Amino acid sequence: MSEYILTVILGIVQGITEFLPISSDGHLEIAKFFLGDKSIGLDSLSLTIVLHIATTLSICYVLRLRIWIILKGILNKDKATFQLCGLIFISMLPAAIVGVFFEEEVSKLFNGKIELVSTLLIINGIILYIGNLAKPINKEISYIQSLAMGIAQMLAILPGISRSGTTISTASVLGINRSVAAEFSFIMLLPLMFGKIAKDMILDNGFMNLHYSAGALLMGFSSAFIVGIISFRYLLSIVKNVKLDYFAYYCIVLGIILLIYLNFKS
Repeated sequence: MSEYILTVILGIVQGITEFLPISSDGHLEIAKFFLGDKSIGLDSLSLTIVLHIATTLSICYVLRLRIWIILKGILNKDKATFQLCGLIFISMLPAAIVGVFFEEEVSKLFNGKIELVSTLLIINGIILYIGNLAKPINKEISYIQSLAMGIAQMLAILPGISRSGTTISTASVLGINRSVAAEFSFIMLLPLMFGKIAKDMILDNGFMNLHYSAGALLMGFSSAFIVGIISFRYLLSIVKNVKLDYFAYYCIVLGIILLIYLNFKS
């Protein structure tokens, strides 16, 4: 398969699944497996990062007004804005610690390990089902709840565990409004992603490990960015009333089917 077609397909997969509670990393690994992508370890993780940059920028585009309000609040030394920044900082700590000290171990998970992805998809489905049973009571986010959501987001480093799914489910269990939790979960993601981008570009010599051409990467990036904008707007429009159990059933069934397929294949 042409690398251009491959990266476009992976970009579309990333753009759709990044904002639905079904794990973009997990679906990328599944897509790579069935499309014959042979990148492993840091190569595979680096391609994932390129596509994540695209969807990170799509978050910035959709939430540009909200981000601008936060930036103005910081410049104006607004108390509420500084409190929000404190919540974001606390929520970032768990994932940041794992990213800094366990990056090599995490990269090994992005190595076509579909059995692991399948199992984690089932676990993700269970998390979503539990979150669906919870009854949010519109609590405001506290520092303890922010840390809990950060720990939940840390688990989404694993391919098969959804960032939005674990964060929204955790927020629901804690009594936080799902719409508030969805927006907050992606805002707190932005500093982590930009920090990761800076580390890759400055400390790790950019994306020199990639075996894709610049044109193919640009095509994948563009498809992920455009589709990401569409799917993120869709998520924000449905998250308030959507039932997470539909996504839970999807993840559980997909995980089981993949495990059965891999068992018969071997």
